[in-house]
Amino acid sequence: MVTIMHTMSSIKIRNLFGDIKVLDFTWAGTGPRTTKYLAEYGAQVVKIESHLRPDVLRTLPPYKDDEVGINRSQTFAKHNNNKLSMALNLNHPRASEVIQKLVLWADIICESFTPGTLARWGLNYEEVRKIKPSIIMMSTSMQGQTGPASKHQGFGTPLTSLSGFNYITGWPDRPPSGVYGPFTDFVAPLFNILGILAALDYHHRTGKGIYLDLSQNECAIHFLSPIILNYQANGQEFQRRGNKSFRFAPHGIYPCKGEDRWCAIAVRNEAEWESFCQVLGYPTWVYAPDFTTTDKRITNSQELDELVGQWTITHSAEDVMCLMQGAGVPAGVVQTGEDLLKDPQLRHYQAFPVVHHPEIGECTCLRSCLQLTKMPACEITPPPLLGEHTEYVCRQLINMPDEEYISLLLDNVFE
Repeated sequence: MVTIMHTMSSIKIRNLFGDIKVLDFTWAGTGPRTTKYLAEYGAQVVKIESHLRPDVLRTLPPYKDDEVGINRSQTFAKHNNNKLSMALNLNHPRASEVIQKLVLWADIICESFTPGTLARWGLNYEEVRKIKPSIIMMSTSMQGQTGPASKHQGFGTPLTSLSGFNYITGWPDRPPSGVYGPFTDFVAPLFNILGILAALDYHHRTGKGIYLDLSQNECAIHFLSPIILNYQANGQEFQRRGNKSFRFAPHGIYPCKGEDRWCAIAVRNEAEWESFCQVLGYPTWVYAPDFTTTDKRITNSQELDELVGQWTITHSAEDVMCLMQGAGVPAGVVQTGEDLLKDPQLRHYQAFPVVHHPEIGECTCLRSCLQLTKMPACEITPPPLLGEHTEYVCRQLINMPDEEYISLLLDNVFE
């Protein structure tokens, strides 16, 4: 038996969350990523969805072998391994019979609907705590449960813009390019899981339940603190600048040998500049007056980048990275998906475990980027088929009598 952390030293656990039961109403990105942490570290996570309203990730490509299917989405697979799937039509009049049993079974409820949605089903915190006062409930929505913008619907892509990230991403002479993908979906789960850990600690010390209201917008804005503080203190608004830095030069993404191959290089001080010049073989241009100091190199960074690119284009991206790193200069290949799957460091950590999926065969999952030496994660299991575990959950987990299960089944409650 091990412990979570010093402040939770008396909580006895198995695989960190081995005794925790989670009722998962989340969908899309942030919520499933949160419950994935719980599932991979031993929690029994029952994901609620229905054939009438499946998790939107099930409808997104890529699909295994390019064959479209509700159970074939690789996007869904990478966020929902190690979970159980229960099909339940929450709009059915008899769904409340099942929900009450599930709430009594669960320790934690997680949801990521637009605020007000669960209340229409009688599943808001005020109602579920009447069923189980000790329940922990987490709501993760775009902008929180209260306030003038709380009812705004949407996903991480527009929220990334609303949070301010798109404005600062791109080049000064062009419109904002935006970061790749829904950035908020990748950072909010980290706040969510810490909130859940704190709630478990509180529950252990007091025996009480608690409600967590997490605004994904506010979670993300924490990562813009220096920019916000600079404007607040100095009235200076951050402007798009591509790959340029106000502190370092050379600093950018440089073309390399091959089709669409690139390497990032950042020279941060005079010692690294000397090492950089050594790797290049001290071409005559490094002695030009425009490049003799960091400030001059920053001022003349466009010309400098062109000259650096003339050297990098004659080498492979991997060679540029190795040569620079060997000399103590920060550098990294701009990796493709193929590169990532073959990356020896990621292979070492088994970042992309392959499991057998009942419908698509070999299925590549994405392991959570958290490894604890004293609390190992569970073996990775495949993402569930929609409704694959409905009967198991009803009969084994919440001990529903056979007659009731059959009656609900015939009434299409488990659509």
